[in-house]
Amino acid sequence: MSATTITKPAPLAAVQTDSITRELAARSAALCYPDLPEDVRLRVRQCLLDWIGVTLAGACEPLVHMLAEEAREQGGHAQATVIGHAMTTSSRQAALINGAASHALDYDDVNMACTGHPSVVLVPALLALAESRGASGSDFMTAFAAGYETMCQLGLACGDAQYANGFHTTATLGTLGAAAACARLLQLDADDTATALGIASTMAAGLKSMFGTMCKPLHAGRASADGLQAAQLAARGFTSRADAIECTQGFIATHGGTASLEAALAAPDGGWHLRHNLFKFHAACYGTHAAIEAARQLRRQHNLQPEDVIRATVRASAASEGVCNIAEPRTGLEAKFSLRHTVAMALSGLDTAGLDGFSDQAVSAPEVVALRERVQVLLAPQCPELTLSEVVIETQDGAVLRQRHDSGRPTSDLLEQQQRLEEKFRRLVEPVLAPDQSDELIDLVGRLDELTDLSPLAGMLARQACGGLH
Repeated sequence: MSATTITKPAPLAAVQTDSITRELAARSAALCYPDLPEDVRLRVRQCLLDWIGVTLAGACEPLVHMLAEEAREQGGHAQATVIGHAMTTSSRQAALINGAASHALDYDDVNMACTGHPSVVLVPALLALAESRGASGSDFMTAFAAGYETMCQLGLACGDAQYANGFHTTATLGTLGAAAACARLLQLDADDTATALGIASTMAAGLKSMFGTMCKPLHAGRASADGLQAAQLAARGFTSRADAIECTQGFIATHGGTASLEAALAAPDGGWHLRHNLFKFHAACYGTHAAIEAARQLRRQHNLQPEDVIRATVRASAASEGVCNIAEPRTGLEAKFSLRHTVAMALSGLDTAGLDGFSDQAVSAPEVVALRERVQVLLAPQCPELTLSEVVIETQDGAVLRQRHDSGRPTSDLLEQQQRLEEKFRRLVEPVLAPDQSDELIDLVGRLDELTDLSPLAGMLARQACGGLH
């Protein structure tokens, strides 16, 4: 957003109603940095560190090069950094490209309250806006928390119908979450934040049928860029409905679900949705993680080799259909959404945390394909949880081995999680960062609260470039 003075028209008369839109807007606008408990602040910093790692690694993907080249051709004011491409562009384009890059590997964090990926829609918009406005680290953290909580509260208000109807909630709910976050960074009041949510509501889109294609990461970029624009337009006095989320033919009515103010405002266990953030330690759709863990446990406990397996049966939620049940993946991207393939990888002892295992070449490896042919997936309609799976293995010696795993439980040991995230970060950025640069970035994120502006962080990210278009 430019420094140009914005003259807003006189506000319309307020409408008094039990409105989900207004209530969420009021909560988001009222959030202040001192409201964030220390463990929540740590979680915000962890979300940012993880986001930077997956973005620097994802920036080298072909789809990101295409978006960056499009931005170069279009041109625009140099307002914000495009990570991994040593370029600056408009805030909107930066949010679009960085958002797509951060979701390109499908290795980013998750919250099941919204059945989506919060950081990939929140961080790109906020970084672009903070960089162009000189916002502080604590401002960024407050805005991130406001957007995160709003996205999850809205997910609870909508229920499961939107996702079941085929909408990618990272794209739909994420647009509104990014709008709330940017509205908070712009210090908009509750009425203007409600307007931003209304603008975002009419922009929100994204189809699950695109999973396994470049459009899925594009969803995150579009949600981030559209949420940013919604907040900026609201700041200029652009109008929308103040009840856009719950009104007739509004966001919930058209996208699926039954509007529930009670569900939206219900306090989660622990008081914060951020306390239920789930980080990925396998480079695949989160819906595959429970099955991967169950298969890995069986392999370790029984010293299984691929030739020992006659048949492996994965019992998973019926919600996996259309999400992570691609039976015959042809590309690395499709393999990330295949229960059969990821379980075959786990039983083969292949590294599901590394990126090389999800290359197009690795997916067609004969030994993995042969084991995948012995994996079947049974979907259980009575099991609504994507995070719960059971793996049953029949072995050559007649044994039947079973293991269940629930990947929906956040860790209670934040120090251990920090260590795992730093290890994941270093592994992801090793191709583009020297070890001392990795340490410097980890230190900067750890001191995020102290930064008076984000220029040191943006400066480091601006220097990094992967090969391709440079």
